Amino acid sequence: NIFQSMLKTFQLIAAVAVFLTTGSKASAFVFSRKPTANSPKTTSLRMGLLDFLGLGEKRFDGPCLLGDESIMSPKAHGTSETPVQENLRWDCDEKVADNICNFNRHYAEFRGYWKSTNFIEEAKKEYAEKGEIKFYDSNTGKLLFVAPKGRSFEDFMKESLSHGWPSFRDEEVVWDDVRCLKNGEAVSLAGTHLGHNLPDFSGNRYCINLVSVAGNPVEN
Repeated sequence: NIFQSMLKTFQLIAAVAVFLTTGSKASAFVFSRKPTANSPKTTSLRMGLLDFLGLGEKRFDGPCLLGDESIMSPKAHGTSETPVQENLRWDCDEKVADNICNFNRHYAEFRGYWKSTNFIEEAKKEYAEKGEIKFYDSNTGKLLFVAPKGRSFEDFMKESLSHGWPSFRDEEVVWDDVRCLKNGEAVSLAGTHLGHNLPDFSGNRYCINLVSVAGNPVEN
């Protein structure tokens, strides 16, 4: 009957939601065709399953800091006061970055986008020289993430490659300027959409768009 059909559908959706939020590589819906090798700068947009289903507020273990929805209120340029910087690091696409950072709440660069940039090569150099890699807000230039911390460079890269986006852990987040909203959306205090907190068995995992943290540092 109709009730049984609805129950089975809900159970299937719930099972898929649990599967996708416990470390699965398939963590998002694809809404447009993946770019070919001849168009590395193009992007497709993806939506987190739980956001799409609207399954409500989540609870996150500390030290994840929750922020208020007002952080992402409309401003002069989408959810931010300014567009993204010019000449973003790692040859990230400025148009893609501006759309994702400032005019978007749910979507993301396509899975593996960061491998179409020169991030991996430059990250190896930065880590070899400084022992860490710093990631800055693409709008403001403020420091948001520092990795790796509490693990090796190889472990950081392996996890990020596995999930398809740069993936950070609690100790790698600069909480001075990063918050998570109740639905898991990760944002900067300036209103930059960063990605989502998708916890797995190891704890909080911040799945972040490279184009959102490709800014150049700006001194206060």
